[in-house]
Amino acid sequence: MTEKLVEVKDLEISFGEGSKKFVAVKNANFFINKGETFSLVGESGSGKTTIGRAIIGLNDTSGGDILYEGKKINGKKSKEESAELIRKIQMIFQDPAASLNERATIDYIISEGLYNFKLFKDEEERQAKVKEIITEVGLLAEHLTRYPHEFSGGQRQRIGIARALVMKPDFVIADEPISALDVSVRAQVLNLLKKFQRELGLTYLFIAHDLSVVRFISDRIAVIYKGVIVEVAETEELFNNPIHPYTQSLLSAVPIPDPLLERQKVLKVYNPDQHDYSVDKPTMVEIRPGHFVWANQAEIARYKKEL
Repeated sequence: MTEKLVEVKDLEISFGEGSKKFVAVKNANFFINKGETFSLVGESGSGKTTIGRAIIGLNDTSGGDILYEGKKINGKKSKEESAELIRKIQMIFQDPAASLNERATIDYIISEGLYNFKLFKDEEERQAKVKEIITEVGLLAEHLTRYPHEFSGGQRQRIGIARALVMKPDFVIADEPISALDVSVRAQVLNLLKKFQRELGLTYLFIAHDLSVVRFISDRIAVIYKGVIVEVAETEELFNNPIHPYTQSLLSAVPIPDPLLERQKVLKVYNPDQHDYSVDKPTMVEIRPGHFVWANQAEIARYKKEL
C-alpha cells in the first residue's frame, strides 16, 4: 500500500482583498505518494508555482488544507513546527541566478541551512558534508571558494540542488528547475535528480510546462488550467488516454521528432467556453482507476462513452 506524503484538499490561494481580490488557485485536489515524482503541468500563469510555494509556506492559502504526513501545514504553526518543515521540505528554484546570493561564496550558500538548523557537530563535519554534496552534484571542492557569477547556468542549478539536498529533506519541490538551461544540460540535471531519488528515497513535486520533459521524470502528472487542476493520472495513462480537452490540446502541441509526422499533426485548440457549469457543477471524478478528471455529470457520461 503506497503511503501519501502530501495531500492537497480543496485548496484556494488568492491575492488582494475586496474588489482587487484575485483567486490564483481554486479547488486544487491531489496527493503525492512517498518516493514518487509527481508533476504539475500547465502554461505560464496557471498557478503551478503558486501551489508549490504554498506547500513550502511562502504563499498564504485562503481556503482548503495542505497535509504533510497527515498533519495540516498551512495556517498558523509554532516556531518548532515551521523549522521542522523547512528541514523536511526543500525547494529548487526556477532561476538559479536569482535564487543564489551573489555576495556569498558557494561554501556559505550550501552551508546556510546547516548553520540555521545546527545540523553539524563541528566545523570539520560541516566541511565534510558540503564537500560531499558538491562532489555528488558534479562540481569540485575547489569551487566552494568561488561566487555564483563565476558559474554557468547549469552549474548554478547544480549548486541550487546541492543547497536543497544538503539538508537531507524528505520532499523536494523542483520549480521548473531546467527551463533556464541549455538542452544538453537539461538531461544532466534531470538524471542527477533521478539519481538522488533512487539513492535517498526522495519524493518530488516537479513543476513544468514542457510535457516531453515531464514524461521522462514523472510517475504521475496533474494538469492545471487557470488555477484549476483538470486531470490527474499516471504518466503513460495520461499520454495514451488524455480525457480533458485541455490535456488533449497540450499533448497535441508536443513536437514529434519525425518531420513527416510533425507536418501531418493536427493541433487541438482548447476553448474553455465549451464547458457549461452554470447549473451542473464540476467535481474531481475518478473515471478510470487512478485517473481523475474535473468534470460535471453530463461530461462524465460523455467521457465514459468515449473511453
